[in-house]
Amino acid sequence: MASAETCPLNAPHPPQEGSIHAFEHLLPTIKSSLIKLRHKHSKHSPDYFAAVESVSDADLVAFGVEDLVCVRVGTSSYGLHIFGKVRLPKTHGGYIHIRMFVGGGGDGEDEKTYKLHGIYTEEKEDEDGRKCYRAIMGEADELEWFNE
Repeated sequence: MASAETCPLNAPHPPQEGSIHAFEHLLPTIKSSLIKLRHKHSKHSPDYFAAVESVSDADLVAFGVEDLVCVRVGTSSYGLHIFGKVRLPKTHGGYIHIRMFVGGGGDGEDEKTYKLHGIYTEEKEDEDGRKCYRAIMGEADELEWFNE
């Protein structure tokens, strides 16, 4: 399994053709996964989506290819690991971080496989030792390696 140690990511940069194509291919999956993740956390851990609690599901997923603002890519022996920062245009400065995978051999489109490996969720302790949870990132949050 690839990790930050075995598959270093390049520097953050605007998406290029390959990343844009993967994002386009996975866009319906990304949107449905974000809605499912929101509903899952709304019952037991609403803090994950507190930043967008007044935003409807439809507005939350009202993003398109033009909202993929930054990517970092790592290469392993079995494919490309693409980490993307996606602007949520109908929120007040919200972003999600996603992890996509493009596998397969050869140059032919039919030979490639595309998979959404995950949407980043964060759990950390604040200065007071309380747990903080979030799935909605900000513009200043850096795009880093995360596991599924």
